[in-house]
Amino acid sequence: MIQHRTHLKVADNTGAKDLMCIRVLGGYKKRYARIGDIITVTVKAAQPYGMVKKSDILHAVIVRTKKELRRKDGSYIRFDDNAAVIIDKKSKEPKGTRIFGPVAREVKLKGFNKIASLAPEVL
Repeated sequence: MIQHRTHLKVADNTGAKDLMCIRVLGGYKKRYARIGDIITVTVKAAQPYGMVKKSDILHAVIVRTKKELRRKDGSYIRFDDNAAVIIDKKSKEPKGTRIFGPVAREVKLKGFNKIASLAPEVL
């Protein structure tokens, strides 16, 4: 469950290190975001000479959450950290060329096929 002011790790190679959620997109008064949801983020820490800079405002899709997610078959999936991948606002394609760490299967089901194909492992 990601909400306003939640800090997330970055799971791609855009140069950002730490993100903070400033808006959960999708619906009137939507408070929490889960795996596969799009959020608006600001970059809190970034590598020098990266693709993004500190204080940039971007869109990202959540790929891992600490809060468990219940699947239709009754199983649960939970990760060790909260992580997101920075995406392009219009095309919904990832800005980076690599994805680090595992990604939940729900990301592919929500239509982010490129992120799932770049990920080293889809759980």
